[in-house]
Amino acid sequence: CVFLILATTVVADNPPVYRYQQANGVTAFSDRAPKNRPYQLVRFDCFACDLKSTVNWHNTPLFLQKYQQEITAAALHHQLDPALIRAVIHAESAFNPKALSKSGAAGLMQLMPDTATEVGVKNVWHQQQNIQGGASYLAFLLKRYKGNIKLATAAYNAGPGAVDKHQGIPPYAETQTYVERVQLLWSRYQQASQAS
Repeated sequence: CVFLILATTVVADNPPVYRYQQANGVTAFSDRAPKNRPYQLVRFDCFACDLKSTVNWHNTPLFLQKYQQEITAAALHHQLDPALIRAVIHAESAFNPKALSKSGAAGLMQLMPDTATEVGVKNVWHQQQNIQGGASYLAFLLKRYKGNIKLATAAYNAGPGAVDKHQGIPPYAETQTYVERVQLLWSRYQQASQAS
């Protein structure tokens, strides 16, 4: 039996939520990271979807070195721009390999369980598998939308069904914001890679 224990000190609209196992085996949730025990940060939305985000997306620090080998390998294997993979990881999880959404999207590229299965990911918490799986799904979406990165990233966020239904980027504020922020991050990662 799993019981949820919620901390009552909420000081922001979207505080971080930490999930962890207590010594007695009960799963607990808190707005503070537990001390001396493993935990997962539960995101209630993707990093770049927060409409109230105070992040300045034009100058927020980029993650230029993290998972360099894994991203390069995934980009080569799926014929993708590594800067695009990096932008999606930044938008989805801010490079947090323990990120978990309330809908069950997990890891760096926030793979849903069904998507992870479809792309052959056996362990979503394994960073290399997660990046390979997310890149595989992104490549599939780019092929489906004939290379249109805005539609592919909208589908990555809202699902291809929503993009097909609306014959374009869905009229969801979060998805539209996500697509804009991924575009901006992609451009910044491209510029940074050319400068190095």
